[in-house]
Amino acid sequence: MLLHLAAEFDLQRDVGPWLAERGWAAALDTSENSSALHVVNVERNGKIIYTWKGNQRETHIGLYDLQTKENEHLYMFERDLRIISCSVNSERTLLAVSFRQYTEEERVSRLLQSVSKYLTLLIEIHPINNVRVLKAVDSCVRVQFLYPVEGRNTSTESRLLLVSEDKYIEQFDICVAVEEHKVVIQNSGQLPRARVADDLIWAQWDMTEQRLFYIVPKESRCTLKCVQFYPDGSFNSILESHLDISVTDTRVKLVNFGYDDCQDQDVTSTSLNLRVFTSKAGGLCVCCSLASDIPDVIIYSIYFLHKGYSKTFTVSLERTASHQLKEVAFLNLDYYVAAYLPGQFLHLLNIQHPDLLCYSLFLTGEDARIDTLQNGSIQSPLMSTILDGCIGRIYAVSISDSALLEFLQKSKRDSERLAALHCALLCVRSTADLEMKIICWISENLSTCHSFDPIQEFIVASLYSRMCSETHNLDKLLPYTSLLDWIGVIPGAVCTTDIISLPVLEFQNSKGFWEKLNSNLESVKYAEPHLHYHSNVLRREWQNLSEEQKEERRTTTYLRNIFENAKKVLSHLDTWDSEERLVPLFQEEDYQQQLLMGLMVAQLKDHLMRHLQYVGKKKIDQIVLDYVANLLNLVHRIMKEVWKRYRLHSCIFCFDERGSAAEFAVFHIMSRILEATNGMCMPLPPGFHTLHLGLGVRCLPLHTLLHYIDNGVLHLTETCVRKLLKDLDDTEKNEKLKFSIVTRLPEALGQKVRQFWNHPINANLIARKYVKLLLEKLGSRQCSRPISERRPVPVEFLPLNYLTNMLAEIENQGVHPYEKQDHVNVRFVEEAALKHTMMLLGLKYS
Repeated sequence: MLLHLAAEFDLQRDVGPWLAERGWAAALDTSENSSALHVVNVERNGKIIYTWKGNQRETHIGLYDLQTKENEHLYMFERDLRIISCSVNSERTLLAVSFRQYTEEERVSRLLQSVSKYLTLLIEIHPINNVRVLKAVDSCVRVQFLYPVEGRNTSTESRLLLVSEDKYIEQFDICVAVEEHKVVIQNSGQLPRARVADDLIWAQWDMTEQRLFYIVPKESRCTLKCVQFYPDGSFNSILESHLDISVTDTRVKLVNFGYDDCQDQDVTSTSLNLRVFTSKAGGLCVCCSLASDIPDVIIYSIYFLHKGYSKTFTVSLERTASHQLKEVAFLNLDYYVAAYLPGQFLHLLNIQHPDLLCYSLFLTGEDARIDTLQNGSIQSPLMSTILDGCIGRIYAVSISDSALLEFLQKSKRDSERLAALHCALLCVRSTADLEMKIICWISENLSTCHSFDPIQEFIVASLYSRMCSETHNLDKLLPYTSLLDWIGVIPGAVCTTDIISLPVLEFQNSKGFWEKLNSNLESVKYAEPHLHYHSNVLRREWQNLSEEQKEERRTTTYLRNIFENAKKVLSHLDTWDSEERLVPLFQEEDYQQQLLMGLMVAQLKDHLMRHLQYVGKKKIDQIVLDYVANLLNLVHRIMKEVWKRYRLHSCIFCFDERGSAAEFAVFHIMSRILEATNGMCMPLPPGFHTLHLGLGVRCLPLHTLLHYIDNGVLHLTETCVRKLLKDLDDTEKNEKLKFSIVTRLPEALGQKVRQFWNHPINANLIARKYVKLLLEKLGSRQCSRPISERRPVPVEFLPLNYLTNMLAEIENQGVHPYEKQDHVNVRFVEEAALKHTMMLLGLKYS
C-alpha cells in the first residue's frame, strides 16, 4: 500500500483497558449502542476527547493525552445524552459541551415542546463547580476553545468559538479566577461575545494554525474567507477568494468542529463536500467533489489558489457497488493532497508543482487499496493525519518508500515512473538506501523511459529537495525538473484546467504561512516561469570561453575568477573515504569541467542575487557552492553505486586486455550520464572523461571508438592518452590505435603527449605538422634571395633536398612556429622524412 498508516490512537487499545480497570465495562459493549464509545474532538495540543456510556447509561467525557499516554476523566452527566460537540481549554479548567436533550419524538411524547432540543453548557471542571448555559436552542451548535500559543503558562483568559447551524459564528471571552484552589468564571453577568462570521454555509477549523475558513454564497458563486485568530485574543479577516462553485444545498456543513458519530448519516449527494488544505511551503488548496448526473462517474476539483488555476478531474469508475460508495475523501499530506474513494482510486496531487500532471500519482485497483481504513467516515483533522470515525482510530499518514519503490519498478507508463520518482525524491526525503535503489532502477531503465531522462530528473529533483528546505523562496529560483512541458495523459482520469482569480490577502507583519502564501501569489503575478534558473546563457558562455582558450586569445581577471570559483567548489566537497575512492574520480585537473563549474557558480550567484538580495551575499555564496558541490556529489554517487553493482575494480586503466560485459554496461551508463549532463549544461567530476575514455578503449572496437571520439561522446584527456601511448606496445594493431588517437588530439594537447610515443609514425606526424605550420606562416611570402649553402644531404633524394633547403630558408627569415620545442627543426624533419621514405620502400635505415 502506497500510504503507510500508523495508529497513534485507538479507542479500544488506549482507552478500553483503562475503562475496564474502573468498572465501566458497559462502554466496551457495542452490541446495544454503537456510539457507546467514540471520539468527539481532537485538540491542538494532541489531546483527544472521547465519550462513553456508563453501567447505568450515564454519559461520561474523558481525555487522552498522546504525549503522556494517559487518560483522564473530565465530567459525567447522569443522563443518557448524545454529545454533539465538546472542547476543553488548554489549562483543562473549562469544558464546553453541546448535546441533544431530546429527540423530536421524545419531546412530543413528554409534552416538552417548550423545551429546547439542544443545549450548550460551559462547565467549571477544576474542580467541578458551576455550570453555565450558553445556548438553549432547536438548532445544533458546535463548540471549540482557542489555543493561541502552544505550551503557554496558565492564563486567566479563555476564548471559545460557538458555531451555530443558524449560519453564524461567535467568540466568547471568558475570564477565570482562582478562589480557594478553585477555578471559577469571573464574569458576573453575560459573557462578552463578538460576531466572527455571518451567513455562512460551510466552515472548517484549522486547529494547528488557529484559522477559520468559511464560505458565504454570493449569487452564482461562493466566496471563501479566512479569519486568523491571534494570541492576544484579537482576530481579523485575512483572505477572500471567489470560487466558481454552485451550491444547491444551503444547510451548514462543518469540518473539524468535533466528530459526531452520526453526523455522516445525513450526508446527501447534494451536500457540499469541500476541504481547505495548506502546506508548509505556502500552498493553499480547495478540494471539492461535485455532484455528477452521469452514473459511475466521479468529478472533483482542486483549486490551487496559490498558483491561480484549478484542475477538474472526471473519473469513470471501473466497477461500482452503490451501497459501498461514499464521498471522495480528501487528505492533507503537506506536499500532496490526496483524493481517495475506497475501492476505486487514490489520487495524489503535487501541491508545489501542480502544473504538470506527470507529477501526480493516480492509482487504481490494488495500488489504491488502503486496508486499515473503513468505507465510512474518513477525515483529515491535522496535516498528515487521518481520523477513522467508525472505529475511533487516529493514524499518522506517510508515503511508504518501499511501496513507492515497488510501484516505480513495476510501472509501465512514463507518467507513473516520473511521478513516483519525484515523490520519492521530493516528498519522502530519500534515505541513502532508497537513493541507492533508485539509482539501480535508473541503471536498468535508461532505455525504457521515452519522454524524460531519468538521470536528469534524479539529479535535478535531488538537488531541489536538498537545497530548497534551507532558504525561503529558493524553491522558486532553482529548477525542479528538466521538462518544460508534458503532453501525456493520466489513464482513467480526464483533466481540464481553468484560470481562476488570485485570492486577496489583507495582513500586516504576519510571518509564517501568510508570508509564504503572499510570496507565492507575487510570483504568479510577476512571471513565475522566468524565475527558475536556466542553463541557456551558461552554455553559450562556456562554449565561447572554451574556443577562446583553445586559441589562447586571453587570460583575463574574469577567467581567473572563474577558476577560483571552481577551486572553491572542489575544496567544498567532502573528503572521500577509502570506499568512495573505489571510483577513480577527483584525481586530476580537468580544465573544461573546472571552467564549467566556475561559470555555473558565477551565473547561479547572479541569478540568486537578483531575487534574494535580502538573504545577503555571504549566504548566497554558500548556497551556490553547496548546490554545485552537491551536483558533483550526486554524479559521483551514481558512479559509486554502479561501480559496486557491477563489481568493477578500482583501476581499469590496463589497455592490454579487452573489457568485460560489466565494464561495457558501466561504459553505457557513463555515456548516458554524459548525455544527461550535457543536456542541462552541468559539470562533471574531474576525471570522469578519463575514466569514460579508458572504458571505451577497453570495450569498443576501433572504428566505434573513433566514431565516439569524432562525435564528442568520448573526450581525449591528457591522463588517458599519455597512459595509452606509454603502456601499449607497438604491434600493428596498437600502432593503428595510437596513430588514430594522436591524429585526433587538439594541438595544445598533442604537443604535450606526442613525446611519449617514440615511433617513426609519430615522428613523421610531428614533422608533417611542423612543415604545414611553417608553410601556413609563410603564406604568399616569396624567397627573395638565393638558397643558402648547406652541408650535403646524406642521401641523393632531390625532393627531400629541395624541401629541407626551403625550410632552412624559412627559418633564416625568422619564422619559428615551434620555438618552444627544440627537437623540432629542419634536421628533424629531414630525418623523419628519410625514415618514412625508407620504410615505404621497405629499406633498412640506419
